[in-house]
Amino acid sequence: MSASAACGFPSPADDYMEGPLDFNELMISNPAATFAVRVSGESMTGAGIFPGDIAVIDRSRGPVHGCVVLACLDGEFTIKRYLIRAGVVTLKAENPAFPNITLAEGQEFEVWGVVSGTVRKF
Repeated sequence: MSASAACGFPSPADDYMEGPLDFNELMISNPAATFAVRVSGESMTGAGIFPGDIAVIDRSRGPVHGCVVLACLDGEFTIKRYLIRAGVVTLKAENPAFPNITLAEGQEFEVWGVVSGTVRKF
């Protein structure tokens, strides 16, 4: 059973009881095309994605301008914000300490899926 809980003063949570909480239902829209990866590195902390988080990747969603993707660039996996302008793809870091990557001709590049959410354990 799930319930809402205020982050301020305590409230009678029983007044807000809902049905069972199913994380698969909340995080996954296409189970056959969804997988998870553990995040390493700090280039996406500005987007709320931190080292140790688990990123939920949906392979059935194509990348659109502004979404966060898991990409393979020259044989290395990376999670970045996908930007495309005038046919030029830029993988944007969400941490000013890391450079953005503008794809150059001849680079091997493939989007493996769109990040649909993350899970963090405290």
